[in-house]
Amino acid sequence: MTNEKPFRWACAALAAMSVLGLESSVAAQSPAPPDEHGVPMGALAPASIAKPRAKPPFDLTGTWLHGGGPNNPWQFSPPKDAKLTPAAQAEYDAYRKAVAAGKSYKDDIGHCWPAGLPIIMTRVWPIAMIQKPTVIYMVSGFMNSVRIIYLDGRKHTDPDVVISSFNGESIGHWENDTLVVDTTGFVNDYHWVDNGIPASDQLHVIERMRLIDNGANLEIKYTMTDPKNWEGEWSWTKRWRRVDDQEITEAECLPDLNEHLLSTNTDRK
Repeated sequence: MTNEKPFRWACAALAAMSVLGLESSVAAQSPAPPDEHGVPMGALAPASIAKPRAKPPFDLTGTWLHGGGPNNPWQFSPPKDAKLTPAAQAEYDAYRKAVAAGKSYKDDIGHCWPAGLPIIMTRVWPIAMIQKPTVIYMVSGFMNSVRIIYLDGRKHTDPDVVISSFNGESIGHWENDTLVVDTTGFVNDYHWVDNGIPASDQLHVIERMRLIDNGANLEIKYTMTDPKNWEGEWSWTKRWRRVDDQEITEAECLPDLNEHLLSTNTDRK
């Protein structure tokens, strides 16, 4: 017989999660490929990992740090011929005006909002990557942001039910020596492509990843579209170096630790 009290607690907890918009992502994300009985398997299910697959061209497992430098800038700045939508242009103009005056503009990261893709990939903190046959986990030293790239053959979740996030839903597949990662499902606010360039729920990021220099460096070619904010495609190429002497440690963004930042003492306007 079901224990009534725990059952009621469980129902109450589920109801509270639903009210808060925290309903289980399992129910709203696209199911993983099924086993032989038609039951979806998670990316880390032993049976899923054990499925016969072609050997991947490379393994990203390790710690990587964006190189920086004049030929590998951390910014995802708009191309010179970029044509922004009127709303996005207004944001960018306001940002440049604030910078010229020595002020901050909508520093959401300073207020502990997640950096999100693509920003999280190129800041000055290393990223630990763990690759399995079915999935890649990326853990950034900045805010411990977690990014997941599924390699198990699942498709993107229907846009009508996907749970939007700052890093989006990333689905990868192999093309010869390149890992192609397709990411959609982004949030629609407090998210930026980079300083002054907003990102919307229409952002679509394609990354073409490959190891170069005998595996010492990682190159990612980015192609992005966001019809709510600009016309056409924007492209960049970024590089990371393997840093075997660095670790990822626990890190939290706490508002009181950022009180010295000008941006956290001004309104978000």
